[in-house]
Amino acid sequence: MTGTETRRGAAGRSFLAGLIGAGIGQSLTPPMHEREAARLGRRLVYRTIDIARLGMEPRSVGYLVEAAARLGFDGLNITHPCKRLVLPALDGLSAEAEALGAVNTVVFGADGAVGHNTDWSGFARSLRHELPDAPKDRVVVLGAGGAGAAVAYALLVSGVRELVVVDVDASSAEGLAARLTERFPGADCRSGAPDGLGRALAGADGLVHATPTGMAHHPGLPLDPALLRPSLWVADVVYRPVRTELLREASARGCRTLNGGGMAVFQASDAFGLITGLEPGAEHLHAHFRELLARE
Repeated sequence: MTGTETRRGAAGRSFLAGLIGAGIGQSLTPPMHEREAARLGRRLVYRTIDIARLGMEPRSVGYLVEAAARLGFDGLNITHPCKRLVLPALDGLSAEAEALGAVNTVVFGADGAVGHNTDWSGFARSLRHELPDAPKDRVVVLGAGGAGAAVAYALLVSGVRELVVVDVDASSAEGLAARLTERFPGADCRSGAPDGLGRALAGADGLVHATPTGMAHHPGLPLDPALLRPSLWVADVVYRPVRTELLREASARGCRTLNGGGMAVFQASDAFGLITGLEPGAEHLHAHFRELLARE
């Protein structure tokens, strides 16, 4: 037992957790959680609930959350494409999840099913750990979905003063920029169109890519690599592969880069703590993550 355990993590307890999303069969989250629990002397069983394999629509996430509560789950992680769709099924939201309008962690307890967002804290910790001195006056976020919202929130918490959100869905980009402006009135948050990405990047310090492009099943580049320049730092939320085509192109052009591995580990660490009440060791989770990737 650690000295920071809460009643959720009372001695001798075992835990049941799960991940809801589409195409998640190869997720590294289950083994990371199970290994960390074992290191702490606990048993945690973590199950994937892949709606694509089950032939279920994304909106069925509400039914699955209710079923998990009835079956005695301690918590769930929620991923694409359910991070927004899960909201109506919940009994409460953390302040950050409410501001973002997206949930990646659900905890079952005395207050019912409560949604949290550890994507934002995971990215903020990764950025602080890997690029502590990166300039952050003006940053462009490519993607306004659940991951984009979390990244944008993290950037503003981290001190970004000017943020441009670019998405093929103009209404999503506009809506996110409006919510962020309300939450961070001292910052300049605005939306941008894909055809204006070059202009947005021209004066930017950093670029964060937050769409599925570059994942193993969605290969390719999310932008014209000619837009990248040495003074621009580039981050990608994709972690499989860790070295995406975007990051390879950015490195070749002299950019400092940040892969999605740190965000994946830190968000898992924060989610593990919420679900179990135990204090995880981020350095151990990083080791688990590296070992799991090396096996592929």
